[in-house]
Amino acid sequence: MKRRNTTTYGFKSASKLLEDRIRQAGESRGFAATRLLTHWDEIAGDLARMARPVDVKFGRQGFGATLTVLTTGPLAPMVEMQKEVLRQKVNAVYGYNAISRVRVTQTAATGFAEGQVSFETRDAPQAEPSPPRPEIVAQARDVAHGVGDQGLRSALEALAQNVLSKQDK
Repeated sequence: MKRRNTTTYGFKSASKLLEDRIRQAGESRGFAATRLLTHWDEIAGDLARMARPVDVKFGRQGFGATLTVLTTGPLAPMVEMQKEVLRQKVNAVYGYNAISRVRVTQTAATGFAEGQVSFETRDAPQAEPSPPRPEIVAQARDVAHGVGDQGLRSALEALAQNVLSKQDK
């Protein structure tokens, strides 16, 4: 019986299957090093949550390109202050000073459909609601007193507590 070579018939990783397509899409948008697109979170660090790469344009004369990053309005000033740090991080990926300028935009250079990117932000910690006063709890218990089902009774008590607490304010 002939034995198959598992290295030629084995599974390929998803990154290997998509590598050519990602490279072609990236090069059409100016990204010669697709690593900038595929590893943006590692390259940009904390800035990755605030901005996404949109375009790289190489000038007609001179050396160096312009990297355009997309961000939201409230985050734009913070990204603007970090442009030089971002430029240095991206140039470290290219291995030379390929990016001479970073431009921050709040709309995508290619159109709204392609530029819609969700940016995760940290939510501010919410204050715990204060427990209702004992007289409100007693009133809510009286409202739901005649209900036989325990689950429905608890839900009605909670609703009554909310309504009475809001009226109390």
